[in-house]
Amino acid sequence: MVSKRKLSKSDAHGDSLIAELPQTKKSRISCKEKTSAEDGVVENNNIFVQLVKSAGITLNAGERQNDIAVDQATFQKKLCQILRKHPFYPRIVQEFVSGLETHIKDRDQFRNCLLPCAPVRGEGTRNLVHSYCESLIKLLLGIETLQPAIITVLLEKLPEFFFDTVGTFGTNFPRLIVNQFKWLDKILDSKDLVMKLMQMVSVSPAPIQHDIITSLPEILEDSQQSEVAREVSQLLKRDNRLTVPILDALSSLDLDAGLLAEVRQSAMIIVPAVKLEDLPVVIKFILHNIKAVDAVEVISALRKNLDLSSCILPLQMLSSQSKLKSQPQTSSSTSQVSSSQNCVKLLFDVIKSAVRFQKGISEAWIKAIENTVCVSDHKVLDLIVLLLIHTTNTKSRKQIERVLRNKIPLGCVPEQLLQSAFRNHSLVIKDFFPSILSLAQTFLHSADPCVVSFGSCMYKQAFAAFDSYCQQNILDYTEKLNPQQIRKLFYILGELAFSQRQEDSYIQDDMHMVIRKWLSSTVPKYKQMGIIGAITVAGSMAAKRRKEDGCSLERTQQSEEHCRQLSILLDLVSYCCEQSPEALALYYDELANLIEKQKGNLDSQILERIGKSVVEDFSNDFVVDLTPAVDGVHLFPVKSLYNLDEDESQGTIVINLLPLLSQNWLGKSVDENTTRNQGKKIVSPECLSPSFRLLRLYTTEQHNGSMEEIDALLGCPLHLTDLEIEGNLDSLAKQEREFLCSLLFHSLNWFREVVNAFCQQQDLEMKGKVLTRLQNITELQNMLRKCLAASPGYVPPRAIFDCEALEAAPTINAVGLVKKKKTGEKKQKSEGSKDSSADHSQMEENPEGNQPEAETTQLEKVLLDTTEKKSGIPLVQLQSYRAFFRELDLEVFTILHCGLLTKSILDSEMHTEAREIVQLGPAELVFLLDDLCQKLEHILIPPAAKRAPFLKQGKACRKIGFSHLCQRSSQEVAQCAVELLKPLCNHMENMHNYFQALMTENQGVVDGPRVNIQEHQLMSSCYQQLLQAFRFLFAWSGFSQRENSDLLRSALKVLADRLKPGETGFLLLEDLISESFHYLLNFQHSVPNFQCALTLTQLLIVIAEKPVASWKKDKIASLAKQFLCQSWMQLSGTREKGSQFSDALHTLLCVYMEHTDNILKAVEDISSVGVPELINSANDGYSSTYPTLTRQTFPVFFQVMMAQLENSARSISAGKPSDSSEVQLEKLLHWNMAVRDFHILVNLVKVFDSRPVLSICLKYGRLFVEAFLKLAMPLLDYSFKKHREDVQSLLKTLQLSTRQLHHMCGHSKIHQDLGLTNHVPLLKKSLEQFVYRVKAMLAFNHCQEAFWVGILKNRDLQGEEILSQDSEENDPGEGVSQLPREDPAEGEGDISGSEGGSKHNDDDEESSE
Repeated sequence: MVSKRKLSKSDAHGDSLIAELPQTKKSRISCKEKTSAEDGVVENNNIFVQLVKSAGITLNAGERQNDIAVDQATFQKKLCQILRKHPFYPRIVQEFVSGLETHIKDRDQFRNCLLPCAPVRGEGTRNLVHSYCESLIKLLLGIETLQPAIITVLLEKLPEFFFDTVGTFGTNFPRLIVNQFKWLDKILDSKDLVMKLMQMVSVSPAPIQHDIITSLPEILEDSQQSEVAREVSQLLKRDNRLTVPILDALSSLDLDAGLLAEVRQSAMIIVPAVKLEDLPVVIKFILHNIKAVDAVEVISALRKNLDLSSCILPLQMLSSQSKLKSQPQTSSSTSQVSSSQNCVKLLFDVIKSAVRFQKGISEAWIKAIENTVCVSDHKVLDLIVLLLIHTTNTKSRKQIERVLRNKIPLGCVPEQLLQSAFRNHSLVIKDFFPSILSLAQTFLHSADPCVVSFGSCMYKQAFAAFDSYCQQNILDYTEKLNPQQIRKLFYILGELAFSQRQEDSYIQDDMHMVIRKWLSSTVPKYKQMGIIGAITVAGSMAAKRRKEDGCSLERTQQSEEHCRQLSILLDLVSYCCEQSPEALALYYDELANLIEKQKGNLDSQILERIGKSVVEDFSNDFVVDLTPAVDGVHLFPVKSLYNLDEDESQGTIVINLLPLLSQNWLGKSVDENTTRNQGKKIVSPECLSPSFRLLRLYTTEQHNGSMEEIDALLGCPLHLTDLEIEGNLDSLAKQEREFLCSLLFHSLNWFREVVNAFCQQQDLEMKGKVLTRLQNITELQNMLRKCLAASPGYVPPRAIFDCEALEAAPTINAVGLVKKKKTGEKKQKSEGSKDSSADHSQMEENPEGNQPEAETTQLEKVLLDTTEKKSGIPLVQLQSYRAFFRELDLEVFTILHCGLLTKSILDSEMHTEAREIVQLGPAELVFLLDDLCQKLEHILIPPAAKRAPFLKQGKACRKIGFSHLCQRSSQEVAQCAVELLKPLCNHMENMHNYFQALMTENQGVVDGPRVNIQEHQLMSSCYQQLLQAFRFLFAWSGFSQRENSDLLRSALKVLADRLKPGETGFLLLEDLISESFHYLLNFQHSVPNFQCALTLTQLLIVIAEKPVASWKKDKIASLAKQFLCQSWMQLSGTREKGSQFSDALHTLLCVYMEHTDNILKAVEDISSVGVPELINSANDGYSSTYPTLTRQTFPVFFQVMMAQLENSARSISAGKPSDSSEVQLEKLLHWNMAVRDFHILVNLVKVFDSRPVLSICLKYGRLFVEAFLKLAMPLLDYSFKKHREDVQSLLKTLQLSTRQLHHMCGHSKIHQDLGLTNHVPLLKKSLEQFVYRVKAMLAFNHCQEAFWVGILKNRDLQGEEILSQDSEENDPGEGVSQLPREDPAEGEGDISGSEGGSKHNDDDEESSE
């Protein structure tokens, strides 16, 4: 008989615990029992063996598991009955346990008892035994009679294995022993078991401690979790080696909030130092059960401590070590790398689980990333987590796109970060492949070049990092991309496929297959995609390669097969384009883009092949010799025009435009299939400009920039017709007018490409010809406006071919005739003031309606104002036809280095002062500056800062006409603009001097008798565009990035040098900004119109923001006020007016309010000084202090003052009980001034009662009352006793204003104006809240008797009573016990005393008694 032994329940240390264990248990000698065979059945007279066998389990020795022939429950029940019915019960239990101890002395037999039993299936037991059976020990633990003794045996057995290494006997015995206690149906003394296990933890080696701690959640009962969790957490403080198992266990236990926060903080500290394989457990605990209130704080701390670079460093070390070792060692290192990558993947699986199943985690993580400001604080982790959330949480996708769109331009998420994520964590990122494609496509549609570049990089990295299945998906995804994106994507794919002697030819095969499919398509969109893709890939195939030493070499080792494929591809594209002029034109344009982009890096054989065909095609198709007569029948007589080489009597060539266009035009009625069936190439004038562009780029590439081979094309004439047809347009047929329009479009596009080609030539004669071509362009555009006005519904020939045809077609509404517009304006003027005010309301509520005027170019404005007045012929705005003009290259703006010819009107004999051949005229300067400003705005200004386009046109429409520009980065464009700053400064100083001299000559009068109106308007337009160009450049967000700091210094240095030549080389950035600011400020006295004044102010703001200083802010406020206090006259002698002037006035007034040091004082000055002056003036008068304040512009002033007053009120901090008396008084003074201004503005409605003024007052009146309730009332609560008189005065003044607001509500009801009544319900609610809040404030200060409610009658704006209450139903729902019952009120529109201002009749005089 063996006595029952128990572990001590005391908290003794390991030595005492071991001492209590019997000496026999420390023996490691195995006592073999008698077996029938070495691995056979155990057979002896041991009572344990016999009883177990009789219950249904056969014990085996050696490697064989124990066999069970009955169901587990049956075994337990049968064994329990055997023991209970035994004649020696309960002594038999002790003998049974002693037999067990003897049996498990043999390690093999012990292992078999710890491992699951093997079911024995006989004929009669097939359905009796489950496929999985528990171990014998676990089955014995399920018998209550045996459980305490078995637990003791196991725990006493455990120390025998303290110093065993796993695998000595092929089995981890400690882990098997601990596993026996998991998931038991019932533990008789759970508390005792847990105490013994915790004692064992204190004396066990680390591996056994790990097993015990991680098993606790499966052993504990629910009632024990809190107590044990606290005890386990104490271990965390004593031994940091157990951090991971403790956190793993605690994450499965129910912890109270305080303990959870404490342990989480401890876990957060060890994140940077924890082992990679343990990191998922630590992160899992940190993300476990986070409350929404703490989520952002916890996530922010986690992303600060979690650095994936520490996970990558071991991988790189292993990889580098493997190169220095033998092959077997390398394979071992590879295994370790794979294990590390799996750990990182497991880490993100933990994060993904938290995002998916814990509410608020995804939003908190996004918020934490969004709150990170410093560029260097952004990590690869942020990008991967955003992709993870984008994949997991569909509701957060828009938010993630917005965060990335905002971060990318600021350099917070650079492409290097993306590359690192794909390079080091491709195994993780592959799971987010759909989100990567979706985000990449979204970014490629962005108007911000930085975002577009990031989207391209996403495609490139995904294609390089993922397998062939993903690569094929990327190719299939291209159908959703636009042409610009197709070009970028195939450039990336081509570089990947052909740049590194790619052995994986399946990438090339897939690309060729997609391209061939598109080229053979009859759908124009797919054919277009095929052409772009084919030429882009051909560029990658034909590009020269660079060796590591940097020397450029031809691909001499390129196989003949490779060259043959390239030739076949180009032949295929050429063949597929021959029968479609638009496809052929696109083919020419793409080849030209390829040569330009790969400048100096194209294979010479391929370049020769391209050049040979293009030279022959251009000469044969478009160039003929100049002869006195032209054969053939044409729609108009052929006349040679615009010849600049008339001194050459022979050998002159001419562009055969009109005959070719006429032939093409007349051929539209003929069956074109005849030509196609003959297999001949269709020659179309649409291909003229693209073919010439390809020719000149090929020529410059072959001849190192020399244009001598084709310089005859600069001055050669065109076959046109007599264009002096101003008075004959009405007599022409529709077909003839449209033909004439097409002829002018082709001529303009030819000259634009000629200017592109020869703009950089240094020869003076060629420079002069280029300027002449610019003059030809401005003349032809004027003619085109007249022809378009006479040809409504006409759709011009395409000039830009990498966009969809439908995108390029202008709508009829977008082409408004100016004459009709002017007539409409006159009609409006003749109507009454109510109609006029309604128009102003539409301006205020629908600012998009002003866009057509805003989109007109400066040159068009001048021509629309002057040419039409002279000839009486209506003109059309060409801005809507931008998609039908060839794009000017950035190099064209080098022409700006030429001087300016200010004398534009010449006498009949051309008698002028010495006119240099290289001087620009004002019209040509405006033309160039217009285009420059459009380019800078498109590429440098983010879309959010731009105004909405007319009729909310799509993004694609805004990108048309910038194809070549979009292939450059924003940095390249900014660099070009900085290089143009010197000539731009020269031109702007010329403008300044011109207007200064003009004002001196005319004694400050703008419309003096000596003023040339057209020249004045052109110079004003030049001035405006110059200022705009400066503003767009310096507003570029890229200047805030560190890598562009030198470029910013260079730009500022150009401006500073104008004031201090040669003294700015060593100035600090702040000094450069200051000098540049003063230089630009000098132009304030010469701005000719209000739009220029606004642009100059905006430019100074942009300069001052880098960084802003208080003195600059004061200067800007002073300048804005100066412009507001200046009379702005038109050349006709009338004041500036119109919707565009109102928009500019609104913007400048906002600038003044935002930069003045005291908004409340500024509002009071305008409302109490300027407005009374306006009221006392004549109907067409103005304020003498603020001449820009007229009756027409009063709604603009009123809206800005109300909005700024409300914003200023919200900036006053709310009152606090801790505020001192001085602080309370200061805040009261601020509110007193704000309420006084509010009262003045609200009462102006009595005089200016137009609809827009009422709408503004109702809207901002409610917002002001809400701000007063939120911020001022807490102040009144705590300052009423100390400053009672000030509070009374404040409430009295505000009460007068709320009464007037009540009257406005009644006015809106009477007039049944839906636009006004929409504001009434919310305003009524705010007024009612104000009444009850005042009552609460008085009650708080024990002055309830000062509050009473009277009846407020409904009145109109002038205070006259509205006599309609008796006919209306009573207004229910106002029965408040604390208030007297009030008289009934009218319906919804009328306000009773309970809703209106009379509730404010809290007799303040009584409250003071």
